[in-house]
Amino acid sequence: MKILEDFIQKESTAGILLIFVTFLALILQNSPLSEFYNNFLHTPVEIRFADLQIAKPLLLWVNDGLMAIFFFLIGLEVKREVLEGHLSSIKQAILPTIAAIGGMIVPALIFIAFNLEDPFALNGWAIPTATDIAFALGILSLLGNRVPVSLKIFLMALAIIDDIGAIIIIALFYTSNLSVVSIVIASISLLVLFIMNRVGVVKKAAYIIVGIILWVSVLKSGVHATLAGVALAFMIPLYSTDKNGKKFSMLKEMEHDLHYWVAFFILPLFAFVNAGVDLRGISINEIFGSVPLGIMLGLFIGKQLGVFGFSWLAIKLKVASLPQNSNWIQLYGVSVLTGIGFTMSLFVDSLAFNDSEIYKYADKLAILIGSFLSGIIGFIILKTIKIDRRNDES
Repeated sequence: MKILEDFIQKESTAGILLIFVTFLALILQNSPLSEFYNNFLHTPVEIRFADLQIAKPLLLWVNDGLMAIFFFLIGLEVKREVLEGHLSSIKQAILPTIAAIGGMIVPALIFIAFNLEDPFALNGWAIPTATDIAFALGILSLLGNRVPVSLKIFLMALAIIDDIGAIIIIALFYTSNLSVVSIVIASISLLVLFIMNRVGVVKKAAYIIVGIILWVSVLKSGVHATLAGVALAFMIPLYSTDKNGKKFSMLKEMEHDLHYWVAFFILPLFAFVNAGVDLRGISINEIFGSVPLGIMLGLFIGKQLGVFGFSWLAIKLKVASLPQNSNWIQLYGVSVLTGIGFTMSLFVDSLAFNDSEIYKYADKLAILIGSFLSGIIGFIILKTIKIDRRNDES
């Protein structure tokens, strides 16, 4: 359990840091320093190699570049969990899988119900389907042993499956203007990575170099660049043998090396550049517009209804069982916490509306409000219930 405890500790600390940078971004955007903050977001950054040029503002380098590393880490975690972790057997995976599916379907339906007559607004249907594992586990860590380990594992597994769903959604619904040449180069890169995996290449640098080529080609292809991170992760071997015949895990080493960078640099920087909502330009009417309402209610109501409702149905039908040493109220409290969409929801929002200000930041504010409500109410439920160490299914 030490690995699990270390993971939760990292995520909880990262969650606290995310809260800090979010408030910092809000303060800067709504103060006389707002011009400085916006200039920082739009700082031009250019990389040129011969005729190849990539020029983007800092905001897009974070969203397209650094977030590809975040999704690379997600891909590594997904592969490890599927091959030998909490998703490696049907018995372990069934409840979080069903819960995650419910947690994506119900919020999406709520958002669609509010925006059915607006084709552009419907692009945001996936915004309330996400769960921010750093924030959610951060809140669980504040509760100590009031939450059984089985429920922490349930939340981790659910969030990983949720991430798989996000990856599929991005691949299927947020791509445009495909470049055949770039897709061919990306496909060749994937083939090279696959061959490297099969013939036992053990140099991390080799995978990283081909991975950079893959990222650039995907970036230029019209498919979102973060998917290159996931594709690269799936090509990293779980176990390899070095030239001395010693067995080691390149995947676990990379996962370990990246975790701190992602938790304490990439995600906080992403939150800082995306959470700066200008509250001065938002009216009450805009907050209660169809898109913000769909996001807020999707996160706060839809996630808990989907996760708990689908879990309850699976347990009652005896397809799955209640997590060990937990009860229904604890499961409900954790279900409420899954409504903390934050970084993942902000990321999908940037894809859905292309960082446009058509909703005058009301969409991003809705993400913050829905996530805040889910965190506070979930914490109160888990903090105030009576602890019962027995497996109470009554």
